[in-house]
Amino acid sequence: MREIVHLQAGQCGNQIGAKFWEIISEEHGIDPTGIYHGESDLQLERVSVYYNEASAYSRSSGGKYVPRAILLDLEPGTMEAVRSGPYGKLFRPDNFVFGQSGAGNNWAKGHYTEGAELVDAVLDVVRKECENCDCLQGFQLTHSLGGGTGSGMGTLLISKIREEYPDRIMNTYSVVPSPKVSDTVVEPYNATLSIHQLVENTDETYCIDNEAL
Repeated sequence: MREIVHLQAGQCGNQIGAKFWEIISEEHGIDPTGIYHGESDLQLERVSVYYNEASAYSRSSGGKYVPRAILLDLEPGTMEAVRSGPYGKLFRPDNFVFGQSGAGNNWAKGHYTEGAELVDAVLDVVRKECENCDCLQGFQLTHSLGGGTGSGMGTLLISKIREEYPDRIMNTYSVVPSPKVSDTVVEPYNATLSIHQLVENTDETYCIDNEAL
C-alpha cells in the first residue's frame, strides 16, 4: 500500500490537522480511541494510506488504528489543545514534538534558531514512521505561512526531508495570510520567505486563503 506520512506544524497547522483527522476517521469508521466501528468493509480498504494498524490488535477483533501523523510546535500550548480535543487520544504520544520558547511570529526563529534545535528530534520521528511503511508514497504538511513555526520551521523540515527522501512526493497545504484577518505586521515577510522555500522543495503546494476560512 502506498503510505503517506502526515506532518502538522505550528498552531494553524495543528488546528487544521486535528480537523483533518476527525473527518478522515469518521470516513473510515474509526472512533476517537482508534477502534474500528464501521458498517462496510470498504471503509478499511485503503485505511493503511494514513493509519498504522496497532500490532496488539487484529483486524478480526475490531482493529486499532493509529494515525501516521507527526505533530510539532515550538510551544506546548497547541499540543495540549490537540491532546485534550475530541480525537486527542487517537495520536501516538511519541509523535508530539514541541519546544517551550515559541517562535514569536518570527520566520528566522523557526528556520534558523529555535526550529533548528528541534528539527532533529522531529526527523527521528519521521524516520521511524517511514521505516514502518511498506511502500512510502510521500509526505504532506499542513501549516500557515504567516506565523513563525509553521512558516519557518515548516519549511526547514521539508528541506531536510527533501534531502533525505528526494524521490518521494512532498505536498503542502499552506494557509496564506490575509490583511483582513491578520495577527501581526510581519506576516507578509514570513510568507515571502516561506514561498521561496516551497518553490525549491515541494512538488505541490495547495494555497489556502486565510480569509476564506
